[in-house]
Amino acid sequence: MPVYALYAIVVLIWGSTWFAIRFQLGDVAEELSVAYRFAIASVCLFAYARLRGDAVRLPRANYWAVIVMGALMFSISYVLVYFGSNYITTGLVAVLFSLIVICNGVLERLFFSTPLDARLIAAALVGLTGTAFVFWPEVTGAEMAAGAPAGILFTLASVLVAALGNMAAIRATREGWPVVVINAHAMAWGALLSLAIALILERPINFSPTAGYVTSLLFLAIFGSSIAFGCFLVLLKQLGSARSSYVSVVFPIVALSISTLFEDYRWTAAAVAGVLLILAGNWLALTRAPARPDTNNND
Repeated sequence: MPVYALYAIVVLIWGSTWFAIRFQLGDVAEELSVAYRFAIASVCLFAYARLRGDAVRLPRANYWAVIVMGALMFSISYVLVYFGSNYITTGLVAVLFSLIVICNGVLERLFFSTPLDARLIAAALVGLTGTAFVFWPEVTGAEMAAGAPAGILFTLASVLVAALGNMAAIRATREGWPVVVINAHAMAWGALLSLAIALILERPINFSPTAGYVTSLLFLAIFGSSIAFGCFLVLLKQLGSARSSYVSVVFPIVALSISTLFEDYRWTAAAVAGVLLILAGNWLALTRAPARPDTNNND
């Protein structure tokens, strides 16, 4: 599948998951909701791998990367996001999570000696500025909320944890293992760790049978996890963590569109300007500067 198609799938799905997460908060502990989500996703991916005829076992050598990936990407980071969503708006969560673009670039430089791309840095700054424009009312409103500092800290911590999980994902995908099987194993570990956290914190082990909770859970597990993360890992392998993670700057546009339909969001001049900046940053991130002509060639 072309890179742009994978990119579009991830943006559209993850842009809508922010709204779905709201239906997960309330009666069921955040850790338990994360455990349910990735347990279902893992089962779906194992079943899909079996149908395709893929071997579902992975070699023990370097399997640690899959465990670390699962713990960071599919457990701790999401538990922190769910915690943060209790205190601040989903718009501000999306703004803060966009910082993963820069965080991934720095960590990939530290762990894999990947050069920092000046074009990508410029794209990240342009995109983050645009996102801040779009969600400025949420940003200023959150400053007045009593629990805003806690929500901001939870979300920033989730960004760092998710970026570290991306480094483990890069290591795992370099082994040449099937992406579906890697995700299936990692999500299973993430579900187990989330359940363990819930037990350690003595959360009640329960489930909400309401239509909103069940529907959002299935959407998050099947589309937001099984499908979107599969596409994202392919992007991660082809583009690197910094460039592929630029989806986190773009998907707030989708979140904003959903908010327009279901939450009576009203567009402003700043929001329109922000969208244009995000699109400009998107173009910078996904394209490369033309190669300079070789002035030393005398032929």
